[in-house]
Amino acid sequence: MGHPAVTGTGPYEAVVFDLDGVICFTDVYHYRGWKSIADELGIPFDETINNRLRGVSRMESLEIVLERYEGEPLSDARKEELAATKNERYRVMLGDMSPADLDPSVRTTLDELRGRGLKLAIGSSSKNATFILERIGLGDYFDAISDGTNITRSKPDPEVFLKAAEFLGVEPERCVVVEDAVAGIEAGEAAGMYTVAIGDAADQGAGDAQIGTFAELADVLSRLDG
Repeated sequence: MGHPAVTGTGPYEAVVFDLDGVICFTDVYHYRGWKSIADELGIPFDETINNRLRGVSRMESLEIVLERYEGEPLSDARKEELAATKNERYRVMLGDMSPADLDPSVRTTLDELRGRGLKLAIGSSSKNATFILERIGLGDYFDAISDGTNITRSKPDPEVFLKAAEFLGVEPERCVVVEDAVAGIEAGEAAGMYTVAIGDAADQGAGDAQIGTFAELADVLSRLDG
C-alpha cells in the first residue's frame, strides 16, 4: 500500500474502529431483527443473506432483504416503517447488553493504545453506536464517534472514516482503521488509511495487516512503530 512505517510518535496518530464485529458483537441481534421482518413478509432469510448486510445502512439492508419479496409493491413510507420496526426490535434486544459483553482484552488493548498517545475513534454505519457503547461500558471512552447519524454513504465509501479523522483533527493518512468486513477495509483504503483486518476480512486476506484476536492489534502497531 506504500504506507510509511511508524517511527517514534508518528506518523500514525489515531486508530479508528468499526464497532460491530470489532469492539463488540451484535450480529445475532441484527439477524433476529431482520428475520422477524422477513418472516412477516414471507421472505426467505438466512445467515448468508444476513452476512451481506454487514456494514450496510439500514435502508440499504432492507432493500437486500426485499430482493426475494414477491408480494404487493411496497411504498417508500411502508419501507421506512419496516426499517423502523426492525430497529425498535433490535434496540430492545440491545437493552440486554452490559459491560459483561465486552471482552476484557478489548478494554486492555484500548488502554494500552491510549497510553501510547494514540487518539481513538469509532467509524460505524450504525445509528445505534452511542447506545451500544453505553450498554457495554464504553460510553465516554472514544475521542470521536462517526456513525450512521452523520453520514450519507455506506462503506465501502470512505465517508464514515474521513468524518472520524475530521472529528479527531487528524489527517486521514495518519490514521489506522480496524475492520472485520471487506467493505470496511475498502473504505479505509479509499480514505488513505492503514488498514488492519480482523474476523471475516482477515480470513479473506484483506487489509495491510491481519489479526486473529483484538489483543494482537497492540503488537501490530508496535511493529509499525519499530
